[in-house]
Parts: sequence; C-alpha cells; structure tokens
Amino acid sequence: MNIYDDLMRRGYISQATHEEELRELFEKEQVTFYIGIDATADSLHAGHFLTLVVMKRMQEAGHRPILLLGGGTTLIGDPSGRNDMRQIMTRETIEENAQKIKKQVSRFVDFDNGRALMLNNADWLVELNYIDFLRDYGPHFSINRMIKMDAYKSRLEQGLSYFEFSYMPLQAYDFLHLYRTTGCKLQMGGSDQWSNIIAGIDLIKKTEGADTYGLTFNLITTSAGVKMGKTQKGALWLDPEKTPPYEFFQYWRNVEDASVETLLLRYTFLDIEEIERLMDPSENINHAKEVLAYELTGLVHGKEDADKALEASKALFSGAGSLEDMPSTVLKEDWIGREWLDVLVELEFIKSKAEGRRLIDQNGIRLNDKPLSDPWVKVDSQDFKDGYAMLRRGKKSYFKIDIK
Repeated sequence: MNIYDDLMRRGYISQATHEEELRELFEKEQVTFYIGIDATADSLHAGHFLTLVVMKRMQEAGHRPILLLGGGTTLIGDPSGRNDMRQIMTRETIEENAQKIKKQVSRFVDFDNGRALMLNNADWLVELNYIDFLRDYGPHFSINRMIKMDAYKSRLEQGLSYFEFSYMPLQAYDFLHLYRTTGCKLQMGGSDQWSNIIAGIDLIKKTEGADTYGLTFNLITTSAGVKMGKTQKGALWLDPEKTPPYEFFQYWRNVEDASVETLLLRYTFLDIEEIERLMDPSENINHAKEVLAYELTGLVHGKEDADKALEASKALFSGAGSLEDMPSTVLKEDWIGREWLDVLVELEFIKSKAEGRRLIDQNGIRLNDKPLSDPWVKVDSQDFKDGYAMLRRGKKSYFKIDIK
C-alpha cells in the first residue's frame, strides 16, 4: 500500500498540498522529508510521540527522514497555538536539551548509513547576516498575508512582538536550506504548523522555482477536546526519569474508551485487521487498553520495562501479577506521626492539601483499600502491618510505601 494511503487510512492526515502529486512522488522515488522539533525541554513528551511514529512509518516505507532540532528557532519561540510569548532560553540550555532529545529519537529512527539525518538549524540560522537575510528573503513575505494566518491571527488582540513575528520567515528558510542542501521535498508536522509549512513551500517556489510539499497530522485529543498526554503531575514525558515506565503504561491503560481505537491506529504498529479484532464489540475494551499500553511502553522504554509494567498493572486490575514495579518509595522515619496529607503532597501523589481534602470528602483517597475519611489523620506504624501501605487516588492511581 502507498504510504500516503496508509497514513490516510489510519487517520493521520489533516491537510496536504497536492495530494495526488504526493501519492505519485511516494511511488516513484525515495522522498527526503523533515519534521522540526524545538528543543524547549530536555525530553520529548506524548505530544511528540505521534511525530516519532510517523517518521518510523515513513522510513519503513523507504523514505528518508530529517529530524530538525530547532536550536536556532528555539531562541525565538513559535507563536503557533500560544496565547503568550514563550520563555526565552539560553543557547547552552537549548544545546543540552537537543543532545538528550537525540537519544530518545534514536529508539524510533535508524540513522545508520545516512538512512536518516539529524540536523540543528542553529548551524545556519545563528550565523545569518540580518541585513542580507532581509534583502534576500524579506521581499517574499507579505505582511498582509502573514497576519491572516492562524499562527498570528489569534495573537493580534493580545499583542504580538516582532521578535515572534520573525519565526515564520526563519522556519520557511529552514525548508529552503534543507531543499538546497539535502534535496528535501516535504515538510510534515502537527496541524498547528500548516501556516509555517505553507510559508516554506512558497519561499522555495519564489526563489528556486521548484515544487515542494506539505502534510500535517491530526492532533489527538480527548472527547473534551484536550490534547492527550496530560497527567496529574503535568506532561507525560518519554524520559523514564520524568515519567517512570509504570506511570507511562498506566496513562494509556486508563484512557477513555472512545479514544482507544484512534490511539491503536495512530500510535501502534499493529495491523489494522488486528485492531479491528480488538475493537470488536464482543471483545473486552480493557484488553484493548492493555494492548495499547503494552505496545506504547515497549516502543518508548523497551520490552523489559513493558513486561514489568504489565505485571504491575495486572496486580491492580485483576489481583494477579507483581506489585514490585508500580510507583513506590521507602517509608521515612519522620513520616510517622505526620498528617497523611502532608506526606501525599511531598510524594506528589496529590497537588495540594486542598485537593486532598476535596478528594477525601468524595471518598477519593484510599489507604490499604479503606477510605481515608479524616483529613487530619496521621501516619501510623499500623498502616504498614503487611510490610507496606497501599495508596489509591480515584480508581486508577496507585502508590506503594514500603517499610524498607
């Protein structure tokens, strides 16, 4: 199957330029394409996961990915989808972030023997001569057109600085540079990047007289319209130090029923026929969620961590398996006699004591499977008579405190 048709069938594609030409291009040649990631953090998160899966699919179909780390554009910050200006970061921090991101991407994309490239736009953007850039490329950008684009239109009332306004021309220049130096013909990205992608295609047409292409992905959201990947502690990170494999597994194990089929289609490499079997109304939806969580944890953290997370999950959901790999810590001596709410905040099991009191009123916190009914109750040695204490928040979040 043509990779374009496969992406369409799985629901990836939001918008594409020259749909038929792209499909033909994928058939007749190895297409070099790029996806940009700004190095705003020292780890990728669930929002980037779709990008990595698409790069892997494209490479397996015979095409060549370029992962473009935005070491240069991160110095400014993309205004797309933002209500405020991004925090300005130092070059040193950006470079440290970029090095850590490289390691995570390598789990998905094969960079051996030139099968993929990993570049950093700081290598050409930082050295640009501002006056020369304005003279050579400024005339190709229409202010009237730019302020009508989604990337800027939503920001005009709140205020948009010239600092951010320059982001689009720089990203367009990235595409032009990659076209000239690597033969890159396609830029891909999330649906919020459409305006930036079109700007690059137009710049290449005006300066080189060449046709290039753009394709954006549908962003995955919950039924409430919220982007997937937000947890009690914030973002769902791909770094195991920020989000342990068990917590990563549990996030996907607990997604809403309505999202399971979409996530299986877009985030896993299971055959569509297998996904249809899992989603058959006669099948248990919890089994499909378990498969989803296992597949995704294996992709990000490896089979060993996925196996451990599965065992720990079975211990909670079905009473079988091992509790060893769920989030846990060892009891501190000074916790005995302190209020449980203080300890839960310290463990980041709840965000605040106010949240804890609200959950207690709703019987939403359980200690050793009994409701924690008093917000003033203190940690007692009797809470650990089995050698550990088991905490539960709601129906899905567990934490174990061992005596030693």
